[in-house]
Amino acid sequence: MIGKRPKIFYGWWIVFASALGMCLGGPPIAVFSFSIFFNSLVHEFHASRAAVSFAFTLHNVIGAICAPLVGRLIDRFGVRRVILPATAAFALVLISGRALGTSIWQFYLFYAALGLMSIAASPIPYGVAVSRWFDRRRGLALGFMMVGVGLGAIVVPLVAQRLIAAFGWRTAYALLGFMVLFIPFPLVAVLLRNDPAESGLLPDGVVPQQSSAARKPVSEGLTWHEIWHSSTFWLLICAFFLTGASVHAGVLHMQPLLMDRGLSPERAAVAISVIGLSLLVGRLGCGYLLDRIFAPRVAMFFFGASALGMAILWFGRAGNIALGASFLVGLGMGAESDIIAYLISRYFGLRAFGTAYGHAFGAFVLAGAIGTLLMGAGYDWTHSYTVPLAWFFSAMVVAVALLARLGPYRYAPEPVESRPLEGVQPATSPV
Repeated sequence: MIGKRPKIFYGWWIVFASALGMCLGGPPIAVFSFSIFFNSLVHEFHASRAAVSFAFTLHNVIGAICAPLVGRLIDRFGVRRVILPATAAFALVLISGRALGTSIWQFYLFYAALGLMSIAASPIPYGVAVSRWFDRRRGLALGFMMVGVGLGAIVVPLVAQRLIAAFGWRTAYALLGFMVLFIPFPLVAVLLRNDPAESGLLPDGVVPQQSSAARKPVSEGLTWHEIWHSSTFWLLICAFFLTGASVHAGVLHMQPLLMDRGLSPERAAVAISVIGLSLLVGRLGCGYLLDRIFAPRVAMFFFGASALGMAILWFGRAGNIALGASFLVGLGMGAESDIIAYLISRYFGLRAFGTAYGHAFGAFVLAGAIGTLLMGAGYDWTHSYTVPLAWFFSAMVVAVALLARLGPYRYAPEPVESRPLEGVQPATSPV
C-alpha cells in the first residue's frame, strides 16, 4: 500500500526555505544584532541602558501579544499566507529606519513595528510547516531549520558592525532591509508549501497509494480548549517563560557586559558571533538528540549549560573565560525554538499546533522583553551586571526543575510501517 519515496523528499526543501527565511529574518536582525546597535543608540539618544532596552521590550511585548493570533491565522489559512506578506513588511520597516529622527520615541515605534512584523515570519509559522512535513525525524528537521538562525546570528552581527562603522546605524538598518527583500523573500515564495498533502504525500515522504480524494490527512491531537486546560501546558509555559527571560537578558546585554570587563568593541562583537556559533551547535545538537532522547532531558541539558554560563559571568570572569561563558549562554537560546515546537507537538499533537505554539512562543518572547528590561534596570540600579546575573541564574535553575516534572509523551513518533493510511482500516489479527 506504500510506494517508494522520492530520492529527495520535498520536506527537506521546506527545511531549506525555512532556514533561509530565518537566517535573514527577525531573530538575527532584530534580536541578536540589537546589542551591536546598543552603544550607538545610547550615544545617539543620550539615553540610559534601561531606556534603550525598553525598545527591545516593546518589540517583544508586541510580538508576544500577536503570537497567539499568528498561530490561529496559520491554523486557519496556512503558513504561506502568513509568512510572505509578513516578510515583505518586515523588510520595508527596516528600510524605513533610514528616516528615523533624533527622538527615542521614534525608535520605539520603529522597534515595535519590527516586533509586529517579525513574529509572523518567526519560528512559529516555519516551525508549524516543518512539523507538518516530518514526524519521525521532526527533531532533526526542526534543528536544521533553526540552523538558519544560528548562521544569521554569526554573520549578521558582524555585517551590522561593519555597516554601522561605514554608514551609521540608520543606513545599516536600511541595508539589512534590502537584503531581506532580495535574498530570502523570493526563494521562500517559490519553495514553501503548507502541507505534504499538497504534494500527495504523508509526513516523512511516505507516498500513499490511494485515490486523491482520500489523501488529505486529519491532524491528530488535542483541541485548543483541551490544551488550554492541561496542567502540562502551563508547566511548559512557566519553564519557557523563565528560560526566555534569562537567555534574552544574557544575550542582548552581552556586548556591553563584556565591554565593561575590558573587551574592545570589536572583540565584544566577536563574542556575539561566538553566541551565534553556540546557537548553531545548539540547533543541530538539540535537533539530533530530540529524535533519540526523551526531550525534557535534552531541554534540561541545554538550559543547564546556559545556567552554568550565567554563573561564570555572575562571578565576574573576563577574557577568554567570559567568551566561553557567552557560548554556554547561547546554547540555551540556540535550543529554545526546537524544544518548544517539539514538546508542544509531542504532548498535544498537531490539531491546534499553530495556536498552542503561538501561545508558548509568545510567552517565551514576552519573557525576553521583561528579562532584557530587568537586566538594563538592574545595571542602572547597581552599576553592575552582577545582581541581575544572579537573578537569571536562579530562574534557569527553577526552569530545569520544572522540566524534570514532565511525564511521557501523549503523541510519540510512530514508525512509518505502523502508521495506517487515511481511509484504510488496519487489518485485525485472529484471536
